[in-house]
Amino acid sequence: MTSTDIQVDGTVAKRVGELTEVFERGLQEKLGVGASLGIRLESAGEGYTRYYLDPNPATINAMFTVHGGVIATLMDTAMGSAVFTKLGDNTAYTTLELKVNFIRSVAIDGKRLICEATAVHVGRRTATAEGRITDIDGKLIAHGSTTILVLGPQG
Repeated sequence: MTSTDIQVDGTVAKRVGELTEVFERGLQEKLGVGASLGIRLESAGEGYTRYYLDPNPATINAMFTVHGGVIATLMDTAMGSAVFTKLGDNTAYTTLELKVNFIRSVAIDGKRLICEATAVHVGRRTATAEGRITDIDGKLIAHGSTTILVLGPQG
């Protein structure tokens, strides 16, 4: 991710910086979905994130396609992060509900998966977001939504 991929607004820039820091630390320490599955943050702005995943052997199921749980994890990560970009300082969140509609299976053929997510509503106690996963050719793989519990501010 480059600085040109970040919308410059004080709070948003701070949230995006925190997202970037968490993912970079996870990669360095071999922790989290970035290290274990290969999920990467590509860009972010106010209420928006774009993540990608290059399918790899760690992401497959018994049918040698990308596991539905991995696809759901990519979407959950992107949608939660989209909401996070709109939260205030010291405010955490957790997923209350995740709905994923799987449209087609994904072969391990080197085609990148891209998830774009948008925060729809961010309130004091709950938030909602939507996400879409496409392959590099723009074919829809899955779409979904989430309801998030806003936990904050934390002291």
